[in-house]
Formats: sequence, structure tokens, C-alpha cells
Amino acid sequence: MVPARPDIPRMTQSPAAAADLGPAFAFDNSYARLPERFFVRQPPAPAPAPRLLRVNAALAEDLGLDPAALASPAGAEVLAGARTPEGSEPLAMAYAGHQFGGWSPQLGDGRALLLGEVHGRDGRRWDVQLKGSGRTPFSRSGDGKAALGPVLREYIVSEAMHALGVPTTRALAAALTGETVLRERPLPGAVLTRVSRGHVRVGTFQFFFAREDVEALRALTDYCLARLHPEVEPGDKPAESLLNAVIAAQADLVAQWLSLGFVHGVMNTDNMSIAGETIDYGPCAFMEAYHPKTVFSSIDQFGRYAYENQGTIAQWNLARLAQALLPLLGETQEAAVELAQAAVDRFPVLHGARRLARFAPKLGIARPGEGDLALIDGFLEALQAGEADFTSAFRQLAALPDAVDLEAEAALGEGFADTAALDAWLPRWRARLAAQGLAEAARQAMQRAANPAFIPRNHRVEEAIAAAEEGDLGPFERLTQVLERPFDDQPEAQDLARPAQAHEAVRETFCGT
Repeated sequence: MVPARPDIPRMTQSPAAAADLGPAFAFDNSYARLPERFFVRQPPAPAPAPRLLRVNAALAEDLGLDPAALASPAGAEVLAGARTPEGSEPLAMAYAGHQFGGWSPQLGDGRALLLGEVHGRDGRRWDVQLKGSGRTPFSRSGDGKAALGPVLREYIVSEAMHALGVPTTRALAAALTGETVLRERPLPGAVLTRVSRGHVRVGTFQFFFAREDVEALRALTDYCLARLHPEVEPGDKPAESLLNAVIAAQADLVAQWLSLGFVHGVMNTDNMSIAGETIDYGPCAFMEAYHPKTVFSSIDQFGRYAYENQGTIAQWNLARLAQALLPLLGETQEAAVELAQAAVDRFPVLHGARRLARFAPKLGIARPGEGDLALIDGFLEALQAGEADFTSAFRQLAALPDAVDLEAEAALGEGFADTAALDAWLPRWRARLAAQGLAEAARQAMQRAANPAFIPRNHRVEEAIAAAEEGDLGPFERLTQVLERPFDDQPEAQDLARPAQAHEAVRETFCGT
């Protein structure tokens, strides 16, 4: 049954006047040139006392922006939403989605505005978006604002993911608005300036499919192929080409998450990016003690988005994308369904291959084969049996020599509550290393490059947020700087590498709304 088709609400307020001063964005806004039913145009909400917290200077330069101009008072006004830069066409994007499996026919940017698009030095087009910039017609009962904590969490984790090599949205800046927002308690209001290859989601396609708007689906498909997957030759079947490209990208993306112990937390279809990036860091976290059923989100009571379910949920979401593309996939309904089903059914094979490719170097295996899956899963089972820290154990494994070394094994075993499963696994691992014949130094270097020493551990993120709410940005700055080099040992920052002690553990995270 196709859900009811409510009209997209419209705003009558005109965009704010372009600023005469401040950072210069060479905007070229392709999404704003799509049909008006794709979005709602409106300015950000006024910010009474903008104050910049951090500008990502390296990212700014990659985008062809001047970090000094962004850090100026006029730049702070732009990054807090108080000033609309020249060439900007602020808009809230329309989309729908399945949230925890339940259908919502109209969601959209309820607290974000796409300012526009710039061409980076890499030649690609990048979205520049304000998150926490005030109410839009899609806000429903929300105020459209963001508190400081969620803004800093997304800044820290998204930039850490980038440094870890994971496709992700990026954080260009964090700014205070000078307002107080009310959540469980009054909190400082803030805005994150987010950068992405594109903010189109699976839910964007669902929005138009639910409205039986085939023309919009066709325009959106062509747009996403040209902008987000330019390496794909659309041929005479652009919808099929796009579906296959998104499936391949998500197969690898989720494999990367799993290889780092990352739990997204809210894998709703409106949080799955057509660009293949990690998007919307709400109740996300990195596991410490390994357990496949790990859940962090305070609202995921049944473990739908647990660590071990992320591949299955990705396939479920991709099936929703395939459904939305049905009007474009075949001349008949039967042909379209058959093609869509075949494409979605390939996901487990693709994902399994990418999971193997991502985990093998973590164990020092240069040319993995199917038999190595059992070795990978064996180490994960040893981690679970020993209640060992996921990140630390993989990192310490790289320090072991090829030959038996009881002292080195004992050092690794110190992180395990029970080493029986680990002790049984290590001879299998050493036999596999011997079979591949790779020099020990090369094998260890491969492992160190695949296993970070530093991740944004939950308790350290929360410490940084708590300090910032009291006016101290020192822990945030230190954590952010260390996470820029996650694969380096950084002896002076070993306190940030250690797992949480029992009294420090943060086992529940919350959505930023």
C-alpha cells in the first residue's frame, strides 16, 4: 500500500541578504537547480552571539577556502547561521525513510540547511551544510537546533573516521550560537558545518516513490550518477547502474565499520547515503570489549542495529532503494522486480568479500582466501571469550613475532579475562603466517597500518564534551589532534588509547535531536 501523499510544506520567507564581508565561497549549486519539490528554500535561524569553536583548516584548504577568513568574526557568523554568504541558496532537502523498520512518508532536513556546493581542489563537488541551524518545515515537533554535545561528538567521530580511511561526511567547523537549547537540561546551542560529497539518501528516493513521482525519480537517478558515481557508465540502464554502484559502495563501507568495531546506531534508510559515506553520527560508538550483539543507542531496545546486524540491515535498506527504483528498472513490473531482487541478492557475497579484504591485513594476511574467514572469526571468538578490547587486541597482535614468544603472548593475554581460546588460536595463526612466507617486518607493518592505536573512545568523547560545556576546549582539542594520526603510536597520548575502566564506561549513547 502506497502511503498517503502529503504536500511538501513551503516557506514564504526569503533567504537572508548576502553578506558583504566574510569568507568567500565559490558556490555552484547543482541541487538547487533540481525541481522545487526536491527541497524547501529558507534561511538559517538568527544566531544572537556567534562564537567559533574550531575551524578544520586542512579541510578548508582542500575545499579552496581561506581558514583565516572562516575564523574571522564574519566567518563565525556564517558558520553559526547568522549570516548568509554570497552565492548561497539555503535549502532543506526533502526525504522519507524507514526508521527502526517503521515507515515515515515525510522526514526531511529538520535541523539542517544545505548552504550550497563548492568545487574542491580534488575537482569534486562538495556540499556545505549547516546542522543545528533552526526549524524547517520538516522539523515536526523539534526546534531544529543542536546542543553543543552532539555537535562536538559528530566533529570528533566523523574526523576520526576520515583519518581511519573510512568514507564519511566531514566537519568543517563547530560554532556556538549564543542561545540556550532545552533538552533534559539547558545546554549551549551550537551549529556544525558539515561537508559531504552529497546528502542524497535512500530515503530521498523513497520520498518520490511513495508519491508515484517517476519524473523526480528519473531526475534524481541521473543526478546521483553524474555527481556521486561519475566513475560508473550509466549506459542505457541508469537506474540499474546506480543501484549496483550503491550496493558495492555500501558493501565495503559496512565492512570497514566492522573491521574497526564501529557501531553506527541508527541505520535508518534516511541515514544511508547514496554517496557511500558514513552519515549522521548520533548514538554511534566504537566497541571496547568485543561482543557481536553490542548496541549503544538508548532507543535500540531490541538490537536491530547491533554490531553483528549491520550487514543484514544494510541489505534491508538497499532492498528499499531497489523498491524505490522499480519504476525505472524494467519495462514490466515483473522484469523490474526480478532485476532488483538479483541485485540485492548479490550484496552478501560482495559484503563477505569486502569483510575478508578488510580483516585479513588486520591479522597480517597479505593474500586472503576463503579459508581465512574461519581464522578471522576464530580471533573474534577469542576476543569475545576473553572479554578483550577490540582495538587494543588487534593492535597488540601486530607486535607478536612469527616464532613462538611466550613473553610477547603473555603481554597480549593481559588484556583477556580468559586466554584459553586465544591460546588455542595462536598456533593456527602462526601456521598461516608461515604458509604465506611474508617477512616478519613487512607483516607487522601491514598490521600496524590496518589496526589503529587510537579510536574516539566513548568515555574520552564524553569527557571532552563535558569539559567544553564548562568552557574548557582543551580535552576536545587534544583528542581531535591525536585522532588525526590514529595509526601512530604517540607515546605522550597513551591515556587516550586505553580502554575505559569500569567506572568510566559509557554504554549508552543518544540521538542528537
